[in-house]
Amino acid sequence: MLAGCGGGDGPERPRASATPTPTPAATKTPRPPRGRPLARPPCRDGIADCRSTSGRIVYVERVDPDGDGDLHVVVSDRRGVTLRGLTAIDVSKALRPRRDPRIGERAAAMGPVQTGSYGQSQIHALVFRTRR
Repeated sequence: MLAGCGGGDGPERPRASATPTPTPAATKTPRPPRGRPLARPPCRDGIADCRSTSGRIVYVERVDPDGDGDLHVVVSDRRGVTLRGLTAIDVSKALRPRRDPRIGERAAAMGPVQTGSYGQSQIHALVFRTRR
């Protein structure tokens, strides 16, 4: 009966070795080529609370919940308007590019800072450019 509970003369379990197992050397994975960043569009005179941004797109909302056809994009940048390091951009239907941008592409925008539908600060784009 003891043999069935592991107390018998069964095979021994392997014991931990005193010498560590060598780990394989880290290999450097190639990075995708980095394109030139888009320049920040300069703010124009007479635009109150104007801000500009340029960075990589981290979020795209292609279908606008309120149905007015605008595009919402969030870019990562050092001078974040919405949060530290992030800026939300509201792109009107008239300024919306023919092909919606994708995550990882670059975007640049300029316009006044306004409050979004969730209470966030965002740039209401008067200028909006993208690059793959």
